[in-house]
Amino acid sequence: MQVCLASTSPARLALLNQAGIEPLPLAPEVDEEAVIADIERGEGRTLPADEHVLVLARRKAADVAGRVLEVLPDFDGIVIGGDSMFELDGEILGKPYTPEAATARWQAMRGRTGVLHSGHAVIRVRAGASEHPEAHAVARASVSFAADVTDAEVAAYVATGEPLLVAGAFTVDSLGAPFIERVDGDPSTVVGMSLSAIRRLARELGVEWTDLWNRIP
Repeated sequence: MQVCLASTSPARLALLNQAGIEPLPLAPEVDEEAVIADIERGEGRTLPADEHVLVLARRKAADVAGRVLEVLPDFDGIVIGGDSMFELDGEILGKPYTPEAATARWQAMRGRTGVLHSGHAVIRVRAGASEHPEAHAVARASVSFAADVTDAEVAAYVATGEPLLVAGAFTVDSLGAPFIERVDGDPSTVVGMSLSAIRRLARELGVEWTDLWNRIP
């Protein structure tokens, strides 16, 4: 049973590796901003975080599922798509991209708790199959930040570049971990993908998680 990860995220790849799976990573060809803008314009509303991440997870998985057989004509397994957003007091916080934005974000998050929303989509793909069924879900985990994080610590962390390209401007599995006091929910959700959610979705499609193991020590 094969696994294709519709992402080139090092964090998501590492999560699967740690869980005994070496997937084929394929970058989805999805214009995320355009997808959300089209939906919001058509529906005349702003998508809440849960809908936002689920829409993008499903689009990414569908895009890669449509191409994986071109790369591996005999593919028989699942394609996993994901997307994450951090919400603090009702405000959705994506990737900050600039040091200035990351610094302001951390100064605002100190001593507060937000929610990480992670969308998941799993598609069962088999060469020659007429249909490729899908299962999807959103996982959430709350993250509480230490109140005593100093401006000097924020500056040093931002200078590493790590928080610039991650949802919410923090990591729980790397340099940002010591500044986080508590995580309620599946910790892997905060890294970028809930492994327990992926396991449940795979089972919905008739795939057992242990059948996906391909790198057990």
